[in-house]
Amino acid sequence: MSTAYAALSLPLRREILDQLRAGPATVGDLAEALGVPQAVASKQLGILREAGFVQARADAQRRWYALLPEAFTEVAQWLEPYRWLWEDRLDRLGDRLDQMQEHDQMQEEEQS
Repeated sequence: MSTAYAALSLPLRREILDQLRAGPATVGDLAEALGVPQAVASKQLGILREAGFVQARADAQRRWYALLPEAFTEVAQWLEPYRWLWEDRLDRLGDRLDQMQEHDQMQEEEQS
């Protein structure tokens, strides 16, 4: 298994990535936001850094972690052949919602 996929296998690591979408954060910030000890957050950040999902920048005594897009590209490329699975369903859902809205509008016009 690729390091990227192994890194994404743990929900806590995905939660860390979700937090970092808002911008760089320190281990302490992430630990507090996720309700985990700093040692746990630090260990998971190390794994994410090894897999290429995050980078660390030292600022005096603190390390700021930020997302790196390259590892996400690998995952997106792997997912591309499967995109039709959810796009088709979303298209059908959109069509159904459009039908429901048209039906509701027709009923409102009839009641007017």
